[in-house]
Amino acid sequence: MLSAVSLSRRAMIGSTLALAACGKKADKPPAAKAGPLTLEQVVAGAWRDPLDKVRDPWRHPVETLQFFRLAPGQTVVEFWPGAGWYTDILAPYLAATDGKLFAADLQTNDPGEPAAAEIVAAYRRKIRAQPKLYGDVEITSFGPTSGAVAPAGSADLVLFMRNLHNWMAAGIAEKAFHDAFVALKPGGSLGIEEHRASPGVVQDVLAADGYVQQAYAIQLAQEAGFILDKTSEINANPKDTKDHPFGVWTLPPVRRSSPRGQPADPTFNHAKYDAIGESDRMTLRFVKPT
Repeated sequence: MLSAVSLSRRAMIGSTLALAACGKKADKPPAAKAGPLTLEQVVAGAWRDPLDKVRDPWRHPVETLQFFRLAPGQTVVEFWPGAGWYTDILAPYLAATDGKLFAADLQTNDPGEPAAAEIVAAYRRKIRAQPKLYGDVEITSFGPTSGAVAPAGSADLVLFMRNLHNWMAAGIAEKAFHDAFVALKPGGSLGIEEHRASPGVVQDVLAADGYVQQAYAIQLAQEAGFILDKTSEINANPKDTKDHPFGVWTLPPVRRSSPRGQPADPTFNHAKYDAIGESDRMTLRFVKPT
C-alpha cells in the first residue's frame, strides 16, 4: 500500500505534468533593444502564455521579484520550476543582463516516480528550443537523494515558489532549506512564496490541504541557518478562508471539484471559490549570514 507521502508526491507530480502538457504558443525572442531588458518588459513579454499573464494580478511577479531583490547579472536558483511560469520571466531577464539561472527540477532517478522524467524532459525542450530567449539555463535536480542544486556559494538568490507544501508532503522540506543554504553566497537571499495557513492551528507536517503556517516556514528556514530579513503582504488574500473541501486546490487556478485522484464532479458549484480568487500567500525574504 502506498504511503500518504507517496500518494501526495504522485498527485503533485501528476498536476505539474498536466500543466507542463498544456498547449503553449511558440516562444518569441526579445525584440531588439538598446540595453538589457527591464523586469517590467520581461513580464510583458510576448513569449509568455496568455493564461500565465492572466494570473499576474494574483502572483504579482514584478513586485514579488523586486521584494526578493532580483537584480541584473545575478545567479539565481529556482527550485522545482514545473511548467516554467516563473522561468519565462527569470530566464529571459537573466539572459539579457548577463546573469545565470539554475533550475533545480524534479529528481528523475527515482523509479517510483516515472512522471518526473517526463516533466523535466518537457521543461528541457521548452528551454532548449529558444536559446536566445532563455539563455544557458543549467538544469540540475532536487529530490530525496539529489546532490548540489548549484555550485556551493555561487547563488545570489534562491527561490521557493509555492512548493514548500509539496516538500513537506514528500519529507524533504528540511533538505530544501539545507541545499538552498549551501548554494547561496554569504549575504545571498532566499525568497519564499507559499500558501499561508491560519495562525494558531496545529501544523499538519504533510500539509495535506496545501497550506503552511508562516511561523512554521520561518522556523524551518531559521533551523537551516537563515535569518528572516523581511515579510511582505504582496500576495496576501484576506478573502481566503482556508477551509475548502479539497484544500487550496479548490481555488483557482486548479479549481478541484472532487477528491484527489477522482473524476471531476460536474455538479460542483465553483462560484463561491472563484469569488475568493487565488490563495492567501506569505511572501518571505531570508538572508544567509555573512
